[in-house]
Amino acid sequence: MSALHITGRIITGPDEELEDVWVVDGRVCLSPPTTGDVETVHGYALPGLVDAHCHVGLEAHGAVDDARAEEHALAERDAGALLLRDAGSPADTRWVQERDDLPRLIRAGRHIARTRRYIRDFAWEIEPEDLVAYVRQEARNGDGWVKLVGDWIDRETGDLGTCWPVDVLTEAIAAAHEEGARVTAHCFAEQSLVDFAAAGTDCIEHATGLVDETIDTFAAQGIAIVPTLVNIDNFPMFADAGRGKFPTYADHMMDLYSRRYETVAKAHEAGVAVYVGTDAGGQLPHGLVAQEVHALTKVGMSPVQAIGAATWGARAWLGRPGIAEGESADLVVYRDDPREDVRTLADPYRVVLRGVSHAHSGVRP
Repeated sequence: MSALHITGRIITGPDEELEDVWVVDGRVCLSPPTTGDVETVHGYALPGLVDAHCHVGLEAHGAVDDARAEEHALAERDAGALLLRDAGSPADTRWVQERDDLPRLIRAGRHIARTRRYIRDFAWEIEPEDLVAYVRQEARNGDGWVKLVGDWIDRETGDLGTCWPVDVLTEAIAAAHEEGARVTAHCFAEQSLVDFAAAGTDCIEHATGLVDETIDTFAAQGIAIVPTLVNIDNFPMFADAGRGKFPTYADHMMDLYSRRYETVAKAHEAGVAVYVGTDAGGQLPHGLVAQEVHALTKVGMSPVQAIGAATWGARAWLGRPGIAEGESADLVVYRDDPREDVRTLADPYRVVLRGVSHAHSGVRP
């Protein structure tokens, strides 16, 4: 197998660049090989992108078969997303981790939701007395993450309502930590964010209900958020679908939607860690990571900050390496500098996963 020489700008951090790296036997080398053929590629390279909220093996009706799940993973790979945090799926996707041609996958097991308080056929639907046991179960079934559903439509109030008593939630999160797992949660509204922060969560998905007080709490406690702005764009559709039966819910969703950029901007300015996730699967197609990076620039993040939320920053948060001597060569090469225009991320020139180039945009490996 020939070595690959990538030359130009290899962007390894917010203020860090290399001029050259080589890919030899699937690994990153900072010096050229002494023997063998070498293919040279010119461009701008980044660590493989991260989609920190997606659902491989899940679509609107629930779990899909392995062939369809493979399509999900390939769409992510071809978009340059080479590290995925799967934020809940009823499908057993451990087999993805055995495929060298598919992105690296960090699984959170199956969602845990309150009975009849989430999308049908997605989650374990349980009552509070069973929460601790199910959290321990999914902590052991996953790869260091547990996914809870923190709020959903409460049919009695006609609005978004919290799903778990704070004392039970606190015990459950402590149990996850005892099992060596971190906890994240689907939360749209304001009160669920208060409760999860009080209970000691590690991360929140969507987080549209953040206000000044909870933003300060999240920053102080080091609670990360994955806003999934490309999915929040669907809030008007969700509101319209529920307006006939739940007008209060519909109005609430539209309020959250109208201030989505302001909310994430305030969180970022306060020092809350923000990472890129698309919520692909369920409602959205896979391969939208570049769109989410672009969306983060609309909240005031600089191009370098938004790129970092999908590359070196997200990888460090998830405990995975970037571009460094001896590490697996998982990187993406672009013709143009994505720091000048993040929309460049939507058109990878070369995708390299575990040292193997994959064809893209007419380029053959």
